[in-house]
Amino acid sequence: MNASSFVRAGLLSLGLLTLGGCAVMQPPAEVLPTAQLTASTRTTRDLTALPPPKGRVAVAVYGFRDQTGQYKASPDSSFSTSVTQGAASILVKALKDSGWFLPLERENLQNLLTERKIVRALENPQDRAPAAATATQLPQLLPASVMIEGGVIAYESNVRTGGAGARYLGVGLSSQYRVDQVTVNLRSVDIRNGQILNSVSTTKTIFSYEVHPSVFKFVGFKDLLELEGGMTRNEPAQLCVKEAIEAAVVHLVVQGARDQVWAFRDEKDWDAPVVQSYLRQSADQAAQLEAAVSTSQALPAVAPALRN
Repeated sequence: MNASSFVRAGLLSLGLLTLGGCAVMQPPAEVLPTAQLTASTRTTRDLTALPPPKGRVAVAVYGFRDQTGQYKASPDSSFSTSVTQGAASILVKALKDSGWFLPLERENLQNLLTERKIVRALENPQDRAPAAATATQLPQLLPASVMIEGGVIAYESNVRTGGAGARYLGVGLSSQYRVDQVTVNLRSVDIRNGQILNSVSTTKTIFSYEVHPSVFKFVGFKDLLELEGGMTRNEPAQLCVKEAIEAAVVHLVVQGARDQVWAFRDEKDWDAPVVQSYLRQSADQAAQLEAAVSTSQALPAVAPALRN
């Protein structure tokens, strides 16, 4: 066997080994074999790092609907929605994890009332003598002082897309990326008069990318070697919705304390880093809005001068 034949045989063996490895693909190291608790994010850490309140607020969440009307693109599915339909459960957990709110069961209130009726029926059967019957002392349901309303209000696909690639002598590498965006709105409502206490909108981007290396090369006059590989990473949309909801809860807490809807246990907690960080975000947004309003008010005065 001459040198060229030996090289071709080696490359062919390498190609077959590569294809064989792809056929029996091993899971990446970060893929765990057992179920784990949902991973926390930086916003989750902010949520749990909030200073304690003077008193927890009883809140009711009747629903947190998907208001986007967005479905996954075909051929993936024309019926599956782009965002999770369990956002209310995510919101209830975020409210509880914050330590500021006492969530009450309202989404499945009828199920709770049915179970309470079953308890009364078992302890007071119809065939029991009236004299022996005793009233079941179930504790009263707690009333809420604040309702939390809102929903997932926007999901924008392909907000930004791009890619790059290069190929030299049949060996190349290409990559593509895509950025989606999800927006949620959260508002607190006073149940006594229906007043909107605070309203917050937060946005989270969803980043996906693909890397695709390839080899397309003649190793002989009639011998063609072709190798391909690839990796795609999609950020889970439900985790992005979770992070956006948690950020909205933190903003709701900080803005409510600023507007004296509720209060910190200690006035020194205003100096906490997480509180100051979210206060700066609110202040920056207010400054941007004020600058935009000032610019729009100045345009009518500038327009006549431009015409002249």
